[in-house]
This record gives sequence, C-alpha cells and structure tokens, in this order.
Amino acid sequence: MGWGLFAIVDVVNLRLLYHDFPIALWRATTIVICLVLISTGMGKIYASRHLGNTLTPRSIAWITLLSVGGGALIASLVFVLREYAGWALPGRDALDDFVFPLTHYSIMLAGWSICYFWIYTELAEQTEHQHAISAEARALRAELEELRLQLDPHFLFNALNGVAEEIPDHPDAALAMLRDLTAYLRYSLDGINQTVATVEAEVGGLTAYLRVQQARFGERLRVTLDVDPAAGSRRIASFLLQPLVENAIKHGRRENGLDLGIAIRLAGDTLHVEIGNTGVLDVAKPRRRHPAIGLDNVRRRLALHYPERHHFTLHDAGGINGRVIATLALEGEPCSGS
Repeated sequence: MGWGLFAIVDVVNLRLLYHDFPIALWRATTIVICLVLISTGMGKIYASRHLGNTLTPRSIAWITLLSVGGGALIASLVFVLREYAGWALPGRDALDDFVFPLTHYSIMLAGWSICYFWIYTELAEQTEHQHAISAEARALRAELEELRLQLDPHFLFNALNGVAEEIPDHPDAALAMLRDLTAYLRYSLDGINQTVATVEAEVGGLTAYLRVQQARFGERLRVTLDVDPAAGSRRIASFLLQPLVENAIKHGRRENGLDLGIAIRLAGDTLHVEIGNTGVLDVAKPRRRHPAIGLDNVRRRLALHYPERHHFTLHDAGGINGRVIATLALEGEPCSGS
C-alpha cells in the first residue's frame, strides 16, 4: 500500500519533470517494481535470526547499508536507461542523474525500513498483550472452577452427615434424603465445568438442595422462595447462592422451627438477592481456626465474577425471634474467564 501511494506521487512528480506522461508512467512503474523487490529482500534480512526484527545499533547499520545499496541499484538502472529509454532530464548531466536517484531512493528505503520495524513492534506488542489477556483469562477460569468444585465435597460431607444422623431413628427420611441428594448431585455433575448459569438453573439446583434439607428437618424447616420471572434468564455465577442458604440453615435458630426466606429480583441491570433466616448474628463469637469454606468461597467468587460490581452484606435485622439477612447486589453480567 505504501509503495502504491509512492507510485502515484512519483508519477505526478515525473510528469511535471518530463512533460511526458508515458515516460513518467513507465519510469515510475519500473522503479516501484524495483523498490518492492528490494524492500521484500530487506524484510527477509530484518526477520532473520541475526536481527530478529529488533531495532538495535546493529539493525541501524544494516538499514543504512541496505538502503544505500538498494538506492545505488536503482540509481544505476536509471543511469543505464537514461539514454536508451529517454529518461535523461533536461539541464542535468550524467552525474546528477545518478546522485539524485541514489539519494532519493536511499532515503525512501530507509524510511520504509523504519516503518517496517515500527509496525512490527506494534504488532508484537499487540500479540503479547493478547497472549497476556488469554493467560489471565485461563488463570481466572481455573480459579473459578476450583472455587466452584470446592462446594461439592463441602456440601456432600454435610449432607452425608445428615443422612447418617437420620438413619437410626428416621430411616424413611434418610432414604428420601439420599434420593434428593442423588438429584442434586446429578445437577451438579451436569454443570461441573460451568462457572456461570442462568438464575433459573441456579434456583433449580437450590431447590434440589432444599429438598435434601427438608427431608432431614421436616416441619422444623419452613422455606419461602420468591423469584422474579424477569430474573429467570439472567446469568449468575453458578452455585453462588447454595453456600449462603446452607449457612442460613446451619446457623439459624431452630427451637421453634427455622423460617428461611429467599427472594430474587431484577432491577434494571442489577440482580438483587435476599436470604433471611430466624436467628441472631453473633459477631462476638471468636473465629474458628479453620474458617467455614462457604462464605469465604462466596466472597472470593464475587471478587472474581463481579470485580467492583457487587455488594454483599450479612446483618442482624432483629425482630421477635431474631432474623439474620444476607443481601447480594450483582451489577451486570458475571465474568466467566472465557
């Protein structure tokens, strides 16, 4: 493209010098073909392992040498054809017809060489940037999948413990729990490599989990699930809500039955989730040596899926029997690491 633009300018310039369009066109075409061939060869030398497309003092020396050499070849051609092809310019002697093309085309080839290194450097930086982005995306996805897979053994351990507790006194409830657990694990395995799902799919998995817990606690667990239909197709980090619900059931007050309420609604571009349970948030309770994996997992996944685009609170709302509420506000689509 560059030599094509140069050819147009050169034709106009030679037309003004010769006052003969055919001669101007013929000379410009011949010279541009030579420039294309010479610059192609120069590009191969610049890309060789000795120079490596890197602008160094050694490369600058090669640019000077090759540009002057290429200019000399074209100047020699012009000098030879000045008489045979009628390329002699009025008012110029033979020396002028050699020195001027030598200087002119040497500068053109040197300029082309500088542009070559500049463009290659820009392309190399863009490629490196793309590789860095791809590597970062792969690392992000690997961490998201690891965090996601942490939840399965964590939940399975708790669920099996619950089944074991029910077997001696309530074998039928234990059997129902195993059936619901099978349904939950089937859902979990279907989405094992998916770090993002729709709210509808997430609620489906959450419902399977709640059936396991209701089989365990019976009437002692009362669940209210309210999902805005408009939020069903919204994408959300998969299995993001299950640890919050599990935390509510595990730490909720069950003396008079545990009331668990889950509300999901969409407001503009923000998905709002509220999970409330009867109980009291004991902020004075010392942390265990090994903190619960559930909430730590949620916080880390929120930071990765919704960087600077989420709000998560866990607070005591008071009331007669006490109530603890976890709220989530998720702005935009979750990052998936892909």
